[in-house]
Amino acid sequence: MNRLRFLLLVAGFCILVFGVSGQEPQQLIEDGNRAYSDGLYTDAAALYNQVVESGFEAPELYYNLGNSYFKLNDLPNAILWYERAKRLDPANENINFNLNVANSKISDKIDPLPLLFYIRWYRGLVELFPVNTWAVQTIFFLIFTLAFITLYFISTRLILRKTGFWAGILFLLLTLFTLLFSISGYIHMKTLHEAIVFDPTITVKSSPDKSSIDIFVLHEGTKVQLLDKIGTWYEVRIANGSVGWLPGEALEEV
Repeated sequence: MNRLRFLLLVAGFCILVFGVSGQEPQQLIEDGNRAYSDGLYTDAAALYNQVVESGFEAPELYYNLGNSYFKLNDLPNAILWYERAKRLDPANENINFNLNVANSKISDKIDPLPLLFYIRWYRGLVELFPVNTWAVQTIFFLIFTLAFITLYFISTRLILRKTGFWAGILFLLLTLFTLLFSISGYIHMKTLHEAIVFDPTITVKSSPDKSSIDIFVLHEGTKVQLLDKIGTWYEVRIANGSVGWLPGEALEEV
């Protein structure tokens, strides 16, 4: 909670742009926290949603929303907001733990397709930090790279030139790696289109037509990947690789 309050204070200028019912986002968050502590989970969710609607986003805020919906036994909304929080902070242990708990309570238990070991390893590295953190580290390492390169060129002492050369090489490699992870994380976040099923039970179709062949059934809370869209229908893929079509009104995009 302390981190969220700090972020809200830093973003205080947004208050002038995003007036939320005449109240400051920080006050709404505090009211939401108080309502949550008092067991008023519906009120807490409503207050947190007002902050979201103002344009503010933070993993802690989405996490609090997920917790509120989880307490209300609204698993689709809980999973939706946990997933949105994970997008912003993929390595957060609390978010991942609560998301796993929520997923364990839904009806569909789908075994995901196994990934090659190097893909799992690379994704694990990229998800160690949020995209913004990787970007900050890139800038940090670039500054040190330029500093040591400058030392190499302006120094007249051999030991300082060697230090500048090898340290410059090291920080240049670190800059390239963090830049790669930052770009990969950003592309993954922007190109991965996922949604949560909100209908209690829905049949996945073979084509974007209600009269088409039934393929399999999904239940509320299941996450699907969005592949294509025709009219109001989405082509979706589930974790085990099965593909079919669902109407858009049954889904909420992450």
